[in-house]
Amino acid sequence: MEKKFLKGNEAVAEAAILAGCRFFAGYPITPQNEIPEYMARRMPQVGGVFLQGESETASVCMIYGAAAMGKLAMTSSSGPGISLKAEGISTLAGAQLPAVIVNVMRGGPGLGTIQAAQSDYLHATKAMGHGGFRVLVLAPSTVQEAIDLTYKAFGLAVKYQNPAVVLMDGWIGSMMEPVTLPEAKEPVRNNYTGWGTRCFNPQGVGVVDVVSSCLLEPDRQELLNIHFGEMYETWARDEVMVEEYMLADAEYVIVAYGTAARAARTAIGSLREKGVKAGMLRPISLYPFPYDALKRLDRNRVRFLLDTEMTLPVQMKDDIRLGVADAVPVHSCGRSGGVVLTNEDIEDALLRIVEEEGK
Repeated sequence: MEKKFLKGNEAVAEAAILAGCRFFAGYPITPQNEIPEYMARRMPQVGGVFLQGESETASVCMIYGAAAMGKLAMTSSSGPGISLKAEGISTLAGAQLPAVIVNVMRGGPGLGTIQAAQSDYLHATKAMGHGGFRVLVLAPSTVQEAIDLTYKAFGLAVKYQNPAVVLMDGWIGSMMEPVTLPEAKEPVRNNYTGWGTRCFNPQGVGVVDVVSSCLLEPDRQELLNIHFGEMYETWARDEVMVEEYMLADAEYVIVAYGTAARAARTAIGSLREKGVKAGMLRPISLYPFPYDALKRLDRNRVRFLLDTEMTLPVQMKDDIRLGVADAVPVHSCGRSGGVVLTNEDIEDALLRIVEEEGK
């Protein structure tokens, strides 16, 4: 396996190519611009296609077309751009087409700031578009994980014939770290297995698939939605990814993902030196969420949980509360709008809550 020193955004792009992606369409927006820049250079080298669409909407529609033709396809954007892609992502899901969407998060709502943030948890995990569909959401906290999870996302997208999302905050997209690249996969044609309508082939005899998310018969649409529900239950059983860090004796559990988890890890080291038994539960798959890991926490030992995110108000708290069934208090620590959350912020917040609860 090849070792390199890569920036997070470039690492995502290279991982996609190694996973067999041969079509990319996107549109510039900070802080993910290195992804399309890298793809513009690399795609022709591997026999792939790079297109800069005239808009985010056009780009995701190009992804739909490429996926319908059996190509492994990817698009990337940030915040407002992902919102513009929402209808196309919903249509990909409804047509049962695999694709990977990378969101390198910035501050919001609205146009927000161009600085890095973790503002899109709710969008990615609860409402990526209309119609109540779900996507697999993977959240790296290192550049190596950005590679590994992008590579994995393509496999999951094909396995379930559904879009998958890599949700990465802008700090990881912008930082450089040493990485090990996975083996390159041979590009293969994805055979469409969705519920598209059969029709006569206008260019010859026989029939072809019309890849569509428009099912005019109510019973047919309902059967498809039942299938989706069963698929989401399979994800919850088979595709949950979580890291448990120093939880064996932890009395205070920090829940964090992405760059916030990196700061939390440092804070835990400092807290442990002071005799404070802190640990971390890090969701790697944000959907499906690791509820079972939260359920396994010892209610008799854990005094509270601290939801730590680079957004305000924090967005993961409801899922954490569901996991512990409100049997353990859940507090929060966050910064917003591109303000960097530090390990000192997390440590100070946790110690302040410990002091307040001891009064």
